[in-house]
Amino acid sequence: MNLTLTNNDSLGKSNPSSDSLKRLSQHLQTHLIGKADVVEMVVTCLLARGHILFEDIPGLGKTTLAKAIATGIEGTFARVQCTPDLLPSDITGFNMFNQKTREFEFRPGPIFADIVLTDEINRTPPRTQSALFEAMAERQVTVDGQCYKLNPSFFVIATQNPMESHGVFPLPDAQMDRFAMKLNIGYPSQPDEVQLLRTQLKSSGEGNASKANGEIMSLSDLQLMQEAVTEIEVHDRVLQYIVELSRYSRQLCAPAAGLSPRANIQWLRCAQAYAYLCKRDFVVPEDIQKVSQPVLSLRFSHLDTDYTKLIEKIMNQISVPTF
Repeated sequence: MNLTLTNNDSLGKSNPSSDSLKRLSQHLQTHLIGKADVVEMVVTCLLARGHILFEDIPGLGKTTLAKAIATGIEGTFARVQCTPDLLPSDITGFNMFNQKTREFEFRPGPIFADIVLTDEINRTPPRTQSALFEAMAERQVTVDGQCYKLNPSFFVIATQNPMESHGVFPLPDAQMDRFAMKLNIGYPSQPDEVQLLRTQLKSSGEGNASKANGEIMSLSDLQLMQEAVTEIEVHDRVLQYIVELSRYSRQLCAPAAGLSPRANIQWLRCAQAYAYLCKRDFVVPEDIQKVSQPVLSLRFSHLDTDYTKLIEKIMNQISVPTF
């Protein structure tokens, strides 16, 4: 297999999905001005069927971005404001006794939306955080012994406050490992911030992501593209490359855990999704490297060290496979 960085026409102009992805990216960039790199990783994660964790200060556009994704793919949107008194049933739903029918009826929670924003996820205690474990890993929830399937396009965007903030609970390792990426939006540049203010001059001020003009991407189209991502070819040398990087991370992080097998799968899937965005039907080592920062920072940011340098050390230590 000849691995090159040239675009593959089979995933290019002849494929309507390419136009859909371009329109989706443009739609998101109109709501998150000046952050094309963040939008690119968000779309990559969406195609990979992953989930995203943002760690940022309030007011940088996380909620607007989540709503823009929902309107862009014509999906349903739900927001969970995490508080210390939030219960698991507030997320998953609960059974309520109907006095008329004399039977219990299931009332689904916000987890049943296509796009779910869990705001300030680390302000709610671990017991409630655990309500997301099954949903994020298996796209289903179990309530009173009954299993309920979630939408195939189920996508979680979570935000967390910095650990030095007051009243936060650290996310369990099992919770962190169910996210695919960790991203930071950061402040916009001065020209972008001026443009942001300009767009708000005639806005209602409600901060809602407006509905796109015309269809951008249907849920069925998204699901077809997500299936196509799983069919992107990966050479054995690329698989070996991921495993070598992962095993080296475990050596560096001992006695703390390095990358888990689940993390490797997420990393691979994100690389496949990025290759798909680049209109290729195979993964190259550069795809692994491109998504390494958001994938690995999620796993190492809790360590008592400069995790950016740790990631650089891991990526620089292992030889890149050649073809």
